Amino acid sequence: MAIDHRDLAAREVAIGMYDEPAPKSKKEISVITAFPLLLIPWFVYNVLAVFAMFSGNDAGSAYNAMIQPLFSLPMPSPGTKWTVSISDIILLGALICLFFELLKSTKSDKVAIINHSLSMVLFIVCLVEFLLLRPFATSTFFLLTSMTLMDVLAGFIVTAISARKDIDFGA
Repeated sequence: MAIDHRDLAAREVAIGMYDEPAPKSKKEISVITAFPLLLIPWFVYNVLAVFAMFSGNDAGSAYNAMIQPLFSLPMPSPGTKWTVSISDIILLGALICLFFELLKSTKSDKVAIINHSLSMVLFIVCLVEFLLLRPFATSTFFLLTSMTLMDVLAGFIVTAISARKDIDFGA
């Protein structure tokens, strides 16, 4: 009885004898994943507030710079226009960043913990700026600070819940 080498080779391939082992990948900390996205609208607000603070004569120049209309759009109802300011655009950007931060908070790995820690630092910086610096005592920056707080709370709560599901409690 002769051995059919083609049949033997097909069986070996089928059971994975000739498969190359998958390269072992080290999980590296991704800077993009660890980066809190709410840092972007915070940075934009800070640049605009500091620029307006040093270019204006009055103490409320940062606030006035944020509420200046950029453009207005006509609405379907007669005589109505929607006026959009810089602060509106910053808040829209912050809401988009918060959405992606909430998506990122569903992971419970080392990178997520670093992201939550950096988000906590960002919240503390926002809170100190809001309480102590006059250009940051605006409703826009308060809402931005609130979003960073929601990011911190959601991140830690989601991570705690997902970590609790990973632990097997014997009953």
